[in-house]
Amino acid sequence: MPEREVKLAATPSFRLPALDDLVEGMDAVVAEPRQLSATYFDTDDLRLARWGVSLRRRTGEGWTVKLPVQAEGAFLAREELNFPGPDGRPPEAAVNLVRAYSRTAPLHPQARLRTVRRGIELRDPQGRILAELLDDEVSVLDGRRIAMRFRELEVEATDNTPPGLLDEVTTRLRAAGAVAADATPKVARALGPGASAPPDVCVPKLLAGATAGEAVRRAIAASVVRVIQHDAGMRLDRDPEDVHQARVATRRLRSDLRTFRGLVEPEWAAGLRAELGWLADVLGMVRDRDVMLQRMRRRAEGLPEPSRRRVAAVLATLQTDRTQAQAELVGALRGARYVGLLDSLVEAANVPVLLPEADNPAREVLPRLVQRPLRALTRQVRTLHGTPSEEDLHQIRIGAKRVRYAAEAVTPVVGRRARALARAATGLQEVLGEHQDAVVAEQWLRAWAQKSRSVAAAFTAGELAGLERAAAEEARAHWRRAWRSFSDGLGGWV
Repeated sequence: MPEREVKLAATPSFRLPALDDLVEGMDAVVAEPRQLSATYFDTDDLRLARWGVSLRRRTGEGWTVKLPVQAEGAFLAREELNFPGPDGRPPEAAVNLVRAYSRTAPLHPQARLRTVRRGIELRDPQGRILAELLDDEVSVLDGRRIAMRFRELEVEATDNTPPGLLDEVTTRLRAAGAVAADATPKVARALGPGASAPPDVCVPKLLAGATAGEAVRRAIAASVVRVIQHDAGMRLDRDPEDVHQARVATRRLRSDLRTFRGLVEPEWAAGLRAELGWLADVLGMVRDRDVMLQRMRRRAEGLPEPSRRRVAAVLATLQTDRTQAQAELVGALRGARYVGLLDSLVEAANVPVLLPEADNPAREVLPRLVQRPLRALTRQVRTLHGTPSEEDLHQIRIGAKRVRYAAEAVTPVVGRRARALARAATGLQEVLGEHQDAVVAEQWLRAWAQKSRSVAAAFTAGELAGLERAAAEEARAHWRRAWRSFSDGLGGWV
C-alpha cells in the first residue's frame, strides 16, 4: 500500500500533547504499546539502503519491501508491499522485487531493530480513522548489546484524512517540543554512514570543461537509473508506464552507444547493444499490446453501441496476448541473463570502456556526433522518389528518433541549440509514429478479422481497420509539413 507520512524526532522525555480537539467530534484512541522486532536484509555493500529501499522481516508480521521514498511537499510517500514467509530466508517474491538493486549480490541480515511502539488513532464520530500517530522508541541491537537508541514520531495519513489535518497534528507536536526528523529511514540510521552513501549508479553533473568521456558516462547513467527505477513496477504490472519508460531507456541506451561509437570501444559497445536489443524486444512485446489496447478502446468509444459491444472480442484477444507477453517479460526479469545485463549496465554507467578520443573536450567532440545521424536522415528523405512507402516512412521515423536521442545526449554540453534540434526531431517523430501505429493496428485487425469465427465481430474489426487506415492517411498527409518544419529549424547543424 502507498504510505503518506510526516516524520518528527523527539527526546526521551517528550510528552505527547492532546490531539482530540483538532477536529470537532474527533476522538484520539490510544492503542496498547507493542513490542516490535525487525531484521533488515541487504547486500554487504548496502545497495538497497543506498537506493532508499528496504527488505525486512518483522516478528508476527511477515516480510515487507519498501520502495524508494519520494517527496510530496511536506510528506513522504513510499510504496510498501507485504509478503508471507518464515523467518530466516526472504521469500522469492520479495527478493525479485528488489533484484534490480541487489542484482547478483546475496542478501544477508544487516541490522536488528527492537521498537516499542505506542499508537494513537484519530477517529471521526463514525469511527473512521482520519490519521494515525506512531510514537516509536527504537533500539539498534549489536548482538545482545544496544548500540543506539532514538525516538521517532510518524503521523500517517489514511484515505479518510481531511485536508490540513496532518499539518495541524504536526504543528501541535512541534509546539510540544518535537522537531523535524531526518528523512533517513530507521534502518539507514541503524546501518550507519555506509547506508547514506550514494547509490551505485548516479547521474553525474557535467562541469565546464568536461571531457567527451564524461558526457558518455552521464548519458549511460541516466538511462541505467531509469531502467532500475522502473524494474519493480514492471514486475508488479500496475501501470503500463513502467514498461514504457524501461523500453524508452533501453532504446535510448542502444542509440547513445551508436551515437558515441567513435568514443567507446567497438566490441564492448556491440556486446552491450546486442543484450539491450534482446531486452527491448521483450519489453516491446508488452508495450506494443498496451498501445494497441489503448487505441482500440479509444476507437470503440466512437462506434455505435452495437459495434462497441462487439469490440469486446477484439479487446479480449489483445488482453490475452498482453497477459502472455507480460508473463514472458516477468520470466525474463527473473532470469540470469537480465540480472547479468543489469550488472553490465551498472559497470558501464560507472566505468564505460572508452577510446582515447573520449579524453578530448566535450564541446569540441559532441556536436560532430549529432551531425552523423542528422545527415543520414537528410539523405534518406532526399533520395525518396514518388510517394514513399509505409516502410520508407517507418525508416524515416527511426532516423528522426536517432537524431532526437543524439541531440538529447549532447544537450547538457551543447545547450539550447541541441535542445531545439531535439524538439524539432520529436515533432517529426510523433507524426510518423502515429502513422506507424495506425499501420500496425490496421494490419493486426485485418488479420484478426480473417481468423474470427464471428461474422459480426469480423465486420466490427473491419470498421476499426478502416478508422486506422484513415488515421494512417491523415498522418501521411502531414508528414511533409512536419519535415519542412524540422528542416527549417536545423540552423547551423548541416
